[in-house]
Amino acid sequence: MRMRRHDRTARTAQALLLALLLTLLTCTTRASGAPPPTPGPPTPSVPAIARAWPVGSHPLVLRGWEPPATVYARGHRGVDLATPAGAQVRAVAAGRVSFAGRVAGRGVVSVELAGTDLRTTYEPVTATVKKGDEVEPGAAVGTVEITGSHCPTTCVHWGLLRGKTYLDPLALLPPWLLNRGPSRLLPVLGAPL
Repeated sequence: MRMRRHDRTARTAQALLLALLLTLLTCTTRASGAPPPTPGPPTPSVPAIARAWPVGSHPLVLRGWEPPATVYARGHRGVDLATPAGAQVRAVAAGRVSFAGRVAGRGVVSVELAGTDLRTTYEPVTATVKKGDEVEPGAAVGTVEITGSHCPTTCVHWGLLRGKTYLDPLALLPPWLLNRGPSRLLPVLGAPL
């Protein structure tokens, strides 16, 4: 009789732990605020050459890349990264500044990535570099402007282009930089070990 009660308690603890993990996974997915990705046109190959995030060490992605169905269709041609106004914006990889100025009232910096046909864009940014400057990964290219963002909070819009085609800038990040590390399970208080 005692053994059955112990088995039942162990099964209950396992079920509770499983329910907790599923709840946490669901909350984490919903907390990102971004709708689940929808399949779009195939993405051309992007080399994972980034060596730094544009802001912070692993900023919250407020809105992900949503490729438009056609060139002029709706979509989100980059990712929005949460960051405070005045924060430093860094080049994600080595390259040459191809533009540093204002477009439609917003500060924009564009960097052609060395050894590729890709360029990254950052906005709204007050540039600390000028056209033609060489930048290394992690080098400051500007600071986040207080206004000009299309986010509900201060953010940097990070874009990636090949020619006139927009790509997902997160594809530049290698797995070791994109992921936060392995998940760790913690003991449940009161549950038998």
